[in-house]
Amino acid sequence: MDKAPEAFLTIGEMADRLGVKTHILRYWEEQFPMLKPLKRAGGRRLYRPSDVALLDQIQDLLSKQGYTIRGARAYLAKGGKPEVAAAPAPAAIPAAVTAPAGDLFARPAPSTLVPELRAIRDRLAQVLAAA
Repeated sequence: MDKAPEAFLTIGEMADRLGVKTHILRYWEEQFPMLKPLKRAGGRRLYRPSDVALLDQIQDLLSKQGYTIRGARAYLAKGGKPEVAAAPAPAAIPAAVTAPAGDLFARPAPSTLVPELRAIRDRLAQVLAAA
């Protein structure tokens, strides 16, 4: 028998719902200060509907959207707005990159790299179309 949507969930029920172990939920409580389930006598946790919604969002951010714990915490702390870090300006690429003979990690010249990458892309597209 399922509980009503407004019913409180135990840590075991919440873990089953999210498909994680209970220690993960305890860890998330440490990492996400906005997550504060009720604690009964003996430390038994009860998750309110608002806690359930927050945990659903945390689970989505971490497992489906690929956020790190730190990134998800920042996202939620800003009211759901992702933190956008300013990227440094790309360095200028010299017209031709040369390396000493025998260098295994030598980069090809950028002018030859783009056509090679396009050729690889086209071959992959052909293989995928044939599959």
